[in-house]
Amino acid sequence: MAHRSLDQLDKKILRLIADDARIPFLEVARACNVSGAAIHQRIQKLTNLGVLKGSQFIIDPERIGYETCAFIGLNLKNPENFDDVVEALKRIPEVVECHYTTGEYDLFLKIYAYNNRHLMEIIHDKLQPLGLSRSESSISYNAVIDRSLPIGDMLVEETATELEEE
Repeated sequence: MAHRSLDQLDKKILRLIADDARIPFLEVARACNVSGAAIHQRIQKLTNLGVLKGSQFIIDPERIGYETCAFIGLNLKNPENFDDVVEALKRIPEVVECHYTTGEYDLFLKIYAYNNRHLMEIIHDKLQPLGLSRSESSISYNAVIDRSLPIGDMLVEETATELEEE
């Protein structure tokens, strides 16, 4: 597994960039007591390992008019059409997450819509034609926890466990 190939420097870099993705590499280098080139190499290594998947600006959907956030469980009439359905979902911009899950649903979506009427149009006009046997929607009133994985705490705990094992 990739996490076993992370050393203390990698973990410190991850903690720093998780706190502030816009932190200059030179500042990371200073905090880690290594050269800027070493940080560039480590970031490239972490990217190649798939630990880092890039960086992005996070847009607040509500601030640009998407006031409804919904989670929708989908059941397909023909589960063998799964790949085609996923490709069609990729072309629906309001679908921001799609998960292949165990349990009650074949797919579980997170969707943003301007309002409830827009959500109904997405379900009726864009999702139903994909060949659903049924769908179930839940509207989110508010995300009371919305965060990235807390890298710092987890890596500190993992390091302590690794030291105990050695």
